[in-house]
Amino acid sequence: MIPRRSDEEIDRIDRACRLVLEILHAVEARIEPGVPTLELDELAERLAREAGAKPAFKGYMGYPASLCVSINEEVVHGIPSDRKLAEGDLVSLDFGVLLDGWYGDSAITVPVGAVSEEAERLSRVTRECLHLAIEEVRPGRRLSDIGHAVERHATAAGFGVVREFVGHGIGTRLHEEPQVPNFGPPGRGPRLEPGMVLAIEPMITAGDAAVKVLGDGWTAVTRDGSLAAHWELVAAVTPSGPRVLGVPAASE
Repeated sequence: MIPRRSDEEIDRIDRACRLVLEILHAVEARIEPGVPTLELDELAERLAREAGAKPAFKGYMGYPASLCVSINEEVVHGIPSDRKLAEGDLVSLDFGVLLDGWYGDSAITVPVGAVSEEAERLSRVTRECLHLAIEEVRPGRRLSDIGHAVERHATAAGFGVVREFVGHGIGTRLHEEPQVPNFGPPGRGPRLEPGMVLAIEPMITAGDAAVKVLGDGWTAVTRDGSLAAHWELVAAVTPSGPRVLGVPAASE
């Protein structure tokens, strides 16, 4: 059963997502060569707690940190450590909070200094995939239309689409029904209805889409060592179309 939220409930998820994005942008401003990724994690957690929120990822299924910091070939769930960022790195930051009983969750990909043309293009195309997918978050569309929009755009650019990790519903739990794949044919799955709230998060690779999880049990990397990018926003289905949560309407 896919939850359908009231306007008031969606507003509460919006507030949580707004805090997530504010914190992600604060962390982004701290990114530069030589900064340890653990410092980014500490900043994100401190800002969340100062705002009266709880970091959503810390302790979730045993995850040891508040922020996921995935560098270059790391696709998702990179664990912060003493590792220092280097010029040319491509860094994906994934963060979530629990605020007044409601979850927010988003991800951005950030260049460290000057990055390669391939890295810049990969991040840009991944973000385009996200926004094309959000355009499908409309009453009457099918769930698979979202993933199809991602796959069509990514593959047209010559990139791979990760299949092992998908988006999800979100609300009073971090992960709710439905799962939201980033691939597949259009016109399949449940019809989207007003009140559904979906976290959409394309993870795109510059090479082959196959991934593996490292010995830490969390960090997923591309098998071929190619770069990866990750962008995520939460969108609600409304009668008039998608409402992107956490993002002021004027800047969508």
